[in-house]
Amino acid sequence: MKRFLGVMVLMMLLFGCSAENSATEKKEGVVVATTGHIADVIKEIGGDHLTVSALMGPGVDPHLYKATQSDLSKLENAEVIFYNGLQLEGQMLDIFDQMSKDKTVLAVGDKLDKAKLLDSEDEGLLHDPHIWFNIDLWKQVVDAVTKTLVAEYPAFKDDFKANETTYLKKLDELQAYAKKRISEIPDKQRILVTAHDAFNYFGESQGFEVRGLQGLSTEAEYGVKDVQEMVDFLVDNKIKAIFVESSVSDKAMKAVIEGAKQKGHEVAIGGELFSDAMGAEGTEEGTYVGMYQHNIDTIVDALK
Repeated sequence: MKRFLGVMVLMMLLFGCSAENSATEKKEGVVVATTGHIADVIKEIGGDHLTVSALMGPGVDPHLYKATQSDLSKLENAEVIFYNGLQLEGQMLDIFDQMSKDKTVLAVGDKLDKAKLLDSEDEGLLHDPHIWFNIDLWKQVVDAVTKTLVAEYPAFKDDFKANETTYLKKLDELQAYAKKRISEIPDKQRILVTAHDAFNYFGESQGFEVRGLQGLSTEAEYGVKDVQEMVDFLVDNKIKAIFVESSVSDKAMKAVIEGAKQKGHEVAIGGELFSDAMGAEGTEEGTYVGMYQHNIDTIVDALK
C-alpha cells in the first residue's frame, strides 16, 4: 500500500511539473491590431510572448472597413488593442472608444510628432493617415508599440527591447535599399501615379512627385473631370506607367489608360502596389519590410 501511495505521489509531482512547463510555453499575451502593418510590428517586438492577430487581411480597404461579429469577439478577448488612428479606420472609432474603458487601446498615429504629419485637404481628415510609407515615422510607431508592450507585460521588457533594436536595424537596411534602387530612376522620371492618394509620405521621404486619382480616403468619389485631368497630366508629362493598388479596384485606372490612348498616348500598368493592405500572411509581402521592398522594386522597374 505504501509503495502504491508513493507511486501516486510521484506521478502527481511529475504531472504537476509537466503542466507547469506546458503553461510557460503558452503565449503570455493576446494582442489585436487593425491593419497588417501594425500587427507585423507587434509580432516583431513581441516575439514568442504574444498571440497577435490583424482584423484586416490582404486586399482590405481600412477606410471603408466595418467590424464583423468575429472582429468584436477578438477585440473583447484582446488584452491590448492597437489601431492606426488619424481617421484611417473611420467606421470603427466608436468601438475603440468603448473598448478603451476596459483595456489599453492605442492609436499609434497619436504618438507621432505632429510636425512630421502631412496635412489633409479631404473633408473629415485633419492629417494624411498613410504614415507607414515614411520609414522614419514608422520607427516612431515601433517605439510607441514597444513602450506600450513593456508597460503591459513588464516581465518581458528585456526581450521586447532587444527585439526592437533588431527590428530598427532592419528598417535602416530597408531605407538604404530604397535609396539605392531609387537612384536608378532619373530625377525627372520620379512621378508616381496611383489609384488614390496613399503615397504622399512615400513621395515626400523618397523624392517622388505623387498623383492619385482619388483623395486620401477611398470614400472620396472620382468623376469624369478627375479622369480627364489625370489623362491630361499623363500626356503633358509623357508618363508611360501608372500603378494599381491591391486594396482598390483597378476600374478607374483602366479608364485613365483608355483616355490617354484616345489622345494618342500609350500608358501601361507598371504593376500592383500594396497601399492600405499588405500581402498574404506567410509571404514576404505579408511583412512590412517585404511589402515596402516589393513596392520599391515594382516602381523602379517600371519607371527607370
